[in-house]
Amino acid sequence: MSHRKFRAPRHGSLKFLPRKRCRRHRGRIRSFPPDNHKESPHLTAFIGYKAGMTHIMRQLNRPGSKAHQREIVEAVTIIETPPMIVVGLVGYVKTPSGLRTVSTVWASHLDDSFKRRFYKNWTRSKKKAFTKYEQKWADAASGEEPAEIKRRLEFIRSYCDVVRVIAHSQVKKVRQLRLKKAHIMEIQINGGGSVKEKVAFGYSLFEKAVDVHSVFHENESVDTIGVTRGHGWKGVVNRWGVTRLPRKTHRGLRKVACIGSWHPARVQYTVAREGQKGYHHRTEIHKKIYKLGHAIAYDEHGKATNFEATTDMDLTQKNITPLGGFVGYGVVKQDFMMIKGSCPGTRKRPITLRKAIVQPSNTAHSEEIKLRFVDTASKYGHGRFQTAQEKKDWYGKTKKDKLAEAKKKRKQRESKNAGSKKKAAKEEVVEEAGGDDMEVDSGKASKGS
Repeated sequence: MSHRKFRAPRHGSLKFLPRKRCRRHRGRIRSFPPDNHKESPHLTAFIGYKAGMTHIMRQLNRPGSKAHQREIVEAVTIIETPPMIVVGLVGYVKTPSGLRTVSTVWASHLDDSFKRRFYKNWTRSKKKAFTKYEQKWADAASGEEPAEIKRRLEFIRSYCDVVRVIAHSQVKKVRQLRLKKAHIMEIQINGGGSVKEKVAFGYSLFEKAVDVHSVFHENESVDTIGVTRGHGWKGVVNRWGVTRLPRKTHRGLRKVACIGSWHPARVQYTVAREGQKGYHHRTEIHKKIYKLGHAIAYDEHGKATNFEATTDMDLTQKNITPLGGFVGYGVVKQDFMMIKGSCPGTRKRPITLRKAIVQPSNTAHSEEIKLRFVDTASKYGHGRFQTAQEKKDWYGKTKKDKLAEAKKKRKQRESKNAGSKKKAAKEEVVEEAGGDDMEVDSGKASKGS
């Protein structure tokens, strides 16, 4: 074939070259949304952890669609988003070659999970990171900022064009991650009439927890940035989707028959070759937020008091975690975000959430979402029950429940027997005391006679 025929397009896209392993585990924001000075200062990104997927049912309100005013079922992804802690502020100045750092300011107290990120081996280290910086705050008068901090803040106010805060996630709140090193990222501050307002807003957040509700809102479209699931080293058929050769081909058939002409005497980059598949850095845009949930609150007996998966049409008291937990993740206890469709990465992988860099303008993204049903059936098989109580009502008492009831009755019986024994012993003591009193009275009477 001398040239590409329209009826036979090439296999695989060249948009994502090079298909190599990503250098970082957390998605990196390469561009932030454009700044709008008419808005109030606000943050533009957040970090979450992918928990898993489920499905919801809602009524479609999209005039012109054939499914308008009908109930539809859609797949959604649950991303757990515990509050982030702001620990720093950095200012940039615009230059012909890009942004250049002017100065950085750090908070007075930095968590150990944040410091661990700067060490290869935290336990064997001397843990000296930021000690000199923290000493500046200790030497300053109570209630005042160190002179160095004041100077740096004034420098940022005077010369910087872009202001970003440095924040880290609280991995200790998500125990199933089994991490001690926090994930750190810069979050750009957009809005505000001047740089002074941005600096004041960022500095006011120092050492404070910022939750996802203060960054995003429901029915908003966000961009998800993450690293895809890795599949290792794969051949051309699996990696690029090229056609297999005929059955009787000599020396294998899962190959590319011709990898190029004699000249140029090299293999061109457009030719499908074996190599790494997956674990690539990917950005997916315009993921609509269907719900922003709150962390589970418990009463004094350890029972949940808020039910985030309950809707106006489904009054069953249940939280977002399905029966048995999300597969390979567990229970979602912190704030969470429910987005439409899927997002890159496996469960437990950090997902960077960014405000949409290009605002969508179609009717689908302007539609207001109202959920009617959220599925919480088990994801380990063909789930039939939405709650544990529903399952128990259907199957009846299990052996475990019967043993628990027997144990409870045995304890009640033992406590009742112990109470009756105490009562009998008390009566005996009273009788003995009464007999002694009678003997004393009889002795007095004999003396008197």
